[in-house]
Amino acid sequence: MEFPLDLSGYAPLRFEPGQQRMSDQQRGQLQNNIQIVRDSLIFFTALANVKGLGGHTGGAFDIVPELLIVDGFMKGSDSIHPVYFDEAGHRVAIQYMMAVLNGHKDIESLLHYREYDHGYYGHPERDEKNGVFFSSGRLGHLWSYVNGVAEADRSKTVVMFGSDGSQMEGDNAEAARYAVARNLKVKLFIDDNDVTIAGHPTQYMQGYDVEKTLQGHGLQTSSGNGEELDSLFARISAALAADGPVAVVNKRPMAVGVAGIEGSPKGHDVIAVNLAVDYLKKRNLTKAVECLENFTVEKTKQTYLGSSAEMGKVRDDFGKVVCEILDGIESPADKVLVVDSDLEGSCGLHHIRKNHPEVYVTGGIMERNNYSVAAGFGSEPGRQGIFGTFSAFLEMVVSEITMARLNDANVLAHFSHAGIDDMADNTCHFGINNFFADNALAEGDLTRLYFPADVLQLRAILQKIFNDKGLRFVFSTRSATPCLLDEEGQKLYDGGYRFEPGKDEIVREGEDGYVVTYGEMTYRCLDAVEQLRKAGLRVGLVNKPTLNVVDEEMMAKVGASPFVLVVESQNSKTGLGSRFGSWLLERGCAPKYGAMGTSKIGHGGIAEQLPHQGLAVDDIKARIELMKG
Repeated sequence: MEFPLDLSGYAPLRFEPGQQRMSDQQRGQLQNNIQIVRDSLIFFTALANVKGLGGHTGGAFDIVPELLIVDGFMKGSDSIHPVYFDEAGHRVAIQYMMAVLNGHKDIESLLHYREYDHGYYGHPERDEKNGVFFSSGRLGHLWSYVNGVAEADRSKTVVMFGSDGSQMEGDNAEAARYAVARNLKVKLFIDDNDVTIAGHPTQYMQGYDVEKTLQGHGLQTSSGNGEELDSLFARISAALAADGPVAVVNKRPMAVGVAGIEGSPKGHDVIAVNLAVDYLKKRNLTKAVECLENFTVEKTKQTYLGSSAEMGKVRDDFGKVVCEILDGIESPADKVLVVDSDLEGSCGLHHIRKNHPEVYVTGGIMERNNYSVAAGFGSEPGRQGIFGTFSAFLEMVVSEITMARLNDANVLAHFSHAGIDDMADNTCHFGINNFFADNALAEGDLTRLYFPADVLQLRAILQKIFNDKGLRFVFSTRSATPCLLDEEGQKLYDGGYRFEPGKDEIVREGEDGYVVTYGEMTYRCLDAVEQLRKAGLRVGLVNKPTLNVVDEEMMAKVGASPFVLVVESQNSKTGLGSRFGSWLLERGCAPKYGAMGTSKIGHGGIAEQLPHQGLAVDDIKARIELMKG
């Protein structure tokens, strides 16, 4: 398949250091280059959407003018470090586009954006051979790193692209103060489009102004319309020539000129295919339109032995169940505060905003602050804070968790996107170190980590633990999960099921050994166990929904069996498998022991992530057979 857009009209530009204005020829070529790149971004991100791979369109689309101007200055002088550092890693599509235009990859490779094993991950991961020269994706983490690059060669200018959203992160305040104090030649190009996932900062975070914030830290700044090329060029040229750190703030609507997503939070995500088709039709890009309209994806629905055919999203139901609980609380705003960190739709918190706005705060991209706010609200008996974000970002709030615990806070935290399943955003977004939350001293510790196996068990867990004291962590996956069935084919957690914190649960009894698992791996392990039962192997299955508490009764039971295999998608170095064997030995149990978890760098894709780690049903089945011997 050929790339359906003609890139032959693209010609890289070279600008001399100190050049203050473009020639007419340069301006015309820049306008042409911008159009070619933006058309291409619309097309290949939409193609990924056709394939069900998701992605991000608007942010990359936005920064094309300033990035191409900066690229021209890079090519015109070796005084600029030749890397387009970008703290907003979701804009990675522009990095891949530039890797192609700079000759590191062929144009057809863009047809595989976000596909498995093609190197085009959902966020940049350093791969210099293929034209990606840095890793990013966790907002607020890159500027300090860029400061270090600038320290390594103080004669060079280093550029970083940012946004009004990513600049909300507290790390950037530290980086700004450092850059100013050290007078580093770091130049920021900020896309100020007034859009984050949850809405418009000017509406939900009144008083926040990214330019004034940076000025307050001592940076020189200039601001203007990012689509007015002559003034944009002049501001970029002046910033590159200036001594010390400078921020060039470029104002524009998100995805300017793209009907259906312009100025909207929808522009952050991947463009809808029908909107991409409309855009490309207006541009008379017929081949690209035909490609999107005629591309077929073979869809197969996989079913699992021992589980229902229908699927449900635990991460979305979290908010629905909390709403039901709030419905039964008199004056809930006096007792509960829900603080979102710009991922409300991913964590199910949007249901709470819609149904109980009186308890809800749109907290912006400020995870450390927001967790501590929830903890402060829940610092007295009878009150609790609720917090939500991705599991990968749990690593950002470990210290806040410790201080919340020392302040006897009551916090119910929902960390979605745990594990790796369906995670085309790839390694930087893997939620694999959830056990970092279990970092208290043992004495009197009330910290509890819960990972339900399906939506029905989530409901039972929340109803039971909602008013518990201390820090409670509920984990869910990005992917949907089926409901577990008992041996009679009835839903295991329906009807009379009651969740008991700290108790492990038998899903299937066994004689030949036990598999211990939780979360989204439970239905996969059940499939493997059921297959082996048909072959005459009586392997038991234990669901451990409370991750960090030893169930002595269950430990004795599985410890007396021939083998124990822990299966999880958490980090094999930090997850349940790294501690369960020690628990067995401490109790004098010595079955044959094994553990399966995430141990490899991701290679992109959606359904391929777990098989890539050796965690598919067939892998689990093979490991059980190996342990049985």
